Amino acid sequence: MKEHINQFGLKWRITKLIQHGIVIAFLVLWTYTGLEKLMDYDGFRQSIMNQVFPEAWAEMMPPLLISVELLLAIMLLMPATRKPGLLLSLLLMTVFSTYIGLVWMGAFPRVPCSCAGFLEAMSWEGHLVFNGVFMVLGGYGVLRFESCV
Repeated sequence: MKEHINQFGLKWRITKLIQHGIVIAFLVLWTYTGLEKLMDYDGFRQSIMNQVFPEAWAEMMPPLLISVELLLAIMLLMPATRKPGLLLSLLLMTVFSTYIGLVWMGAFPRVPCSCAGFLEAMSWEGHLVFNGVFMVLGGYGVLRFESCV
């Protein structure tokens, strides 16, 4: 009986460690990308304005994306908003991945990258893999999330 309890305790601790790792990964991602875009706001804005979006969308996207990324980081910090933060992180990564998939398939006539930092140096395929990894992590995090994380 004691062995069963110890196995359960170990499994619970490993699950908690994985959950915390997922939260930390998203927290670092959103903080890094949000702050990078904020620090080079004019460059980020210009990159967005050069996208294929309608101009009205392009005007509102830079402050919106920065705000959403930093808000997600804040949500992930607080236990009460962590699960919605993970769910919204998964949603945002899905949106980004859909766009990257369309770029990769040649759906747009021009495709400047408006990513931040080291992500700008990635190929579109690399972006898709990177985002795919975060989507898997986010999906696992949402499905396995427990309120006491």
